[in-house]
Formats: sequence, C-alpha cells, structure tokens
Amino acid sequence: MIKTAITLIFGGKMDLTALKDKRIAQIIEENHLHAYVLYYYGIRFTDYSEHTLEQVCSERGLRVEQVIKDLEAQARSPQTQPPLNTYPLELILEYLRHAHYQFIKEKLPYIARLVADFECEAEAWQPLKRDLKVVFPLFMEDFIHHIYEEEDSLFTYIQALDQASKGNYHPGKLYYLLERHSVQRFALDHEAHDDEMEGIRRITNNYTLSPEAPLSVKVIFRELKDFEQSLIIHARVENEILFPRALALEACVKQLFFDRCRHN
Repeated sequence: MIKTAITLIFGGKMDLTALKDKRIAQIIEENHLHAYVLYYYGIRFTDYSEHTLEQVCSERGLRVEQVIKDLEAQARSPQTQPPLNTYPLELILEYLRHAHYQFIKEKLPYIARLVADFECEAEAWQPLKRDLKVVFPLFMEDFIHHIYEEEDSLFTYIQALDQASKGNYHPGKLYYLLERHSVQRFALDHEAHDDEMEGIRRITNNYTLSPEAPLSVKVIFRELKDFEQSLIIHARVENEILFPRALALEACVKQLFFDRCRHN
C-alpha cells in the first residue's frame, strides 16, 4: 500500500536514437530532472555539457540503453497529495518517514552538491553564488535536525497512542507520556517550521530565472522549487491529516486511560 501511495505517473516514451545523439546540456535544458539521474551515474552535467549522451556513456563504460531507461523513468508527472485520509495512522506515519528518507538521503545531498559545484565567471552571478553557498548548508542542517527531532518525539508519541488505543500499553509509561507530551504543542511547534525555505526564496527572488541564466543556475533553481513543492505537500499531509487524527486519538486514549483508572 505504501508503494501505491508514493508511486508517480510515468510520462511519454523517449526516442532512444534521438536521445543518444543529444548533448548533455540539451537533455537537461529539456528536463532538469535528467540531471538528477545523470548525477547518480557519476555524470556531472557541468563536466560533460557539450558531450552527447552516447559519448559520455562510452567514456564512462555505461550502457547507454540503461541510462536512457532510467532517464525515462525519472521523466514523470509531479505527484499531488495522495488520498491518505482513508489510510490507517500507522501507514500515514510510514508514508511520512519514507518522504523524510528521500529528503535527507537523496534530494538534499544532491542539491547540496549542485550548490557546492556552482561556479560562474560572470560578475552578475557572484552574489547569488556566495549567498547560496552560505545559506543552503545552514538550511539543510536545520531541516535535517527538525526531521530527526520530529521522528524521535512526535512520531514515537503517536505510535504509542496508536498502540494504547488497541490495549497494548503499560499504565505507568502511558501516564508519563500523556503528562509529558501534547499533540497540540507539537502542532504549534510544527506550524513555526512550515516556511523553512523563506530565506532561500529571498536570495533566489522566488526562483526567478532571467533569460541569460546559466544552465547550472536553472537546474539549482528548479530543484529548489521542486523541493519546496514537495515540502508543501508533506506539510499538508501532516497538518490536514496527521495532526487531526492524532488529536482525536490522544483524546480517545486519555478517556480510556482515566476510565480504567476510575474502575481500579
């Protein structure tokens, strides 16, 4: 079921012959997501921009057919919020954990590498280069800390509530959890982190691209914009589904717990 919730929709088929003969820069201009696939094959578009895909694959000992297959798989339509409101709470938590994994282990390291590799001789792009190289690592560090803290505290608490609602709990430990934690407090704290990319938007002028922007800037801006859209969907799942369900669950568990205390 998790795979169903996170599956994306494939786009149209690519022309195998035409793609082999295209320059790397042209392939990425057509779809910036292709840079992500090539990166994980060890192909940095900044190093091979004027090579054709076939030339690069031959040079690096890669099967061009397999690379094209993976490029095709990446060329997909964006996924909107899945219909998680009908799913069990445990599955919603797994969906969110999977998203966290993708953020921390895949997308953020990739964007960080793009930013670290960003070089441009033109004076007009020097302020952006300087700001991104300072601001993005700070954003990434803060974001990862927030994600791990959320999993260790909020997710663990909700899991305990879910187990308690099924009768699986130790009264003393449950009382301690209910006294120490509050879904409402978690929700308020989460609201304060909802616009984590405000600083990035400011230095990129809301990801505005001028016609003369170099390819590296185009890829960075589009990746940052896509990442923010993923965060918006992620936050919507938490704010509109996870927190309301968790609040109701917490109230139910408290009632069950105190009813049992009165009968003992």
